[in-house]
Amino acid sequence: MAERSTAAVDVADSSAAKAGEATADGTEAAKTQKDVVGAHEDDGRTEPDGTARADQPTELHSGHKLAGRYRLEECVTRLEGFSSWRAVDEKLRRAVGVHLLPADHPRARSVLAAARSAALLGDPRFVQVLDAVEENDLVYVVHEWLPDATELTAVLAAGPMEPFDAYQLVSQVSQAMSAAHREGLAHLRLGPGSVLRTGSGQYRIRGLAVMAALRGITSDSPQRTDTEAIGALLYAALTQRWPYEGHAHGLAGLPKGVGLIAPDQVRAGVHRGLSQLTMRALTAKGQEEPCTTPEELAKAVAAMPRIRPPETPFTAAPSYPRPQPGGYGPQTAHPAPVPPPPPLQSRTGTAIKWIVSSLLIAALGLGSWQLADTLLKRIDKDDDTHHSQTSDGGSPNKPAVHKLPIKGAHEYAPDGAEQSPDKVRFTYGKGSGPVWRTRSFNDQLAPNAYKEGVGIIYDLGKEQQLSEAKIRLRDEGGTKITLYATDSLITSTPVSKMKKLSEVTENGTLAKLSAKSTVKTRYVLVWITALPYSGEKDFSKPGYKQGISDVQFLGR
Repeated sequence: MAERSTAAVDVADSSAAKAGEATADGTEAAKTQKDVVGAHEDDGRTEPDGTARADQPTELHSGHKLAGRYRLEECVTRLEGFSSWRAVDEKLRRAVGVHLLPADHPRARSVLAAARSAALLGDPRFVQVLDAVEENDLVYVVHEWLPDATELTAVLAAGPMEPFDAYQLVSQVSQAMSAAHREGLAHLRLGPGSVLRTGSGQYRIRGLAVMAALRGITSDSPQRTDTEAIGALLYAALTQRWPYEGHAHGLAGLPKGVGLIAPDQVRAGVHRGLSQLTMRALTAKGQEEPCTTPEELAKAVAAMPRIRPPETPFTAAPSYPRPQPGGYGPQTAHPAPVPPPPPLQSRTGTAIKWIVSSLLIAALGLGSWQLADTLLKRIDKDDDTHHSQTSDGGSPNKPAVHKLPIKGAHEYAPDGAEQSPDKVRFTYGKGSGPVWRTRSFNDQLAPNAYKEGVGIIYDLGKEQQLSEAKIRLRDEGGTKITLYATDSLITSTPVSKMKKLSEVTENGTLAKLSAKSTVKTRYVLVWITALPYSGEKDFSKPGYKQGISDVQFLGR
């Protein structure tokens, strides 16, 4: 699957507006205004380092610098008087995205306000706004650039999603937008081009508040607008169709005159519960329990029976099944099966079969004797060299990996807020008991200021050569775990001062971490900075939470 760049304004939206394609609400895109900010040849109006002179009108081109640090590389969108660029932050040596518009643009003030409000949210589920500045007759907004993430437009181009992936999409996006609306922020331009999927299966939303401000879009019912947009994303994920007439976002729309059809009537094999959820989000009419806000939608998702992931492991670009026959989607031609070669016929063929069978039996007999002889020689050789082997079965030069003993454990809570300290002892050894679990959080953990992470420090009894760890989790979903070597079982040392050993984001229930090289340590911190979202269970309210039932460390 091809990956798409992550500029904060969708290039496809630009093309759609220029071509007059239908937007998410079925209306024709507004015609573009004359560009105010354009790409021009350098005419001497910049300083030698590329910074615009304050006394000259600003002309933009590749190589131009903003604030002496943001070097423009490539213009990816030019529409309605603003432009969006891929750029480089030369100070921090990282790629960034930049929106640019003249300071006298009628939307400049609203764009600045939207960007600054979005930056205060600080939620990792959104592409972060890094800077919002008015300078030299320009207003520019700098945001994260995620080159290794995949735009949902590209994901949907490959075919409908598996039920588990579609469930993760609607769950994560509805939770994120619910958190945004609690802070008074709306998106209003939520479509496949504004949702990105990372390699770990997490979804990131770009353009919160800013994209609508750039386009001059407002809504009298922003929560309803964003909820319907999430429903449209889920509809597209289940059917590879846009739920309105006319093509949009690279997807075919529904046939004219048929109205809104439930996803399970568009394509065979669609998950019934997800189909019903889609209709509850897209339209409140005729629905017994309509979802009119992202929070209501998130609660409805959490209340659904669990949808298990497919047997194949998650990858950044899975191969999704093509639409089933009988649906509205395009049919996939399958090559006819190649018939097996005809069996040998006639008496000659029968004789040849008997001869071949006899030869095979003889060969098998001879091979068995040779195999037995080889095995006996190997056993004798192993007996002769047994005294030179180590007690755990490895050779003296390279001992085998074995399970390391755990002598004790203690919760690590630098902020003083422990989770289940009395159940830590059930996470290791042969004992059985309640699962150690976190509290249920309304929002994701790091980098939120109120809670950086949760974790447990394990004591291996003495310094050991640690190379691997296996952690059995309670819930499926995106759990980010990092191993650190630390100085003691009970410590106030911050994570930033510890030695990082390994990191993984696990979507299943068994996390495996391997250090790049064997590390000698006695104390190991299992540090969790991202939790999956799950519904109410075991007297725990819905939210971000996780549990650990078993931890094992391996070493030499």
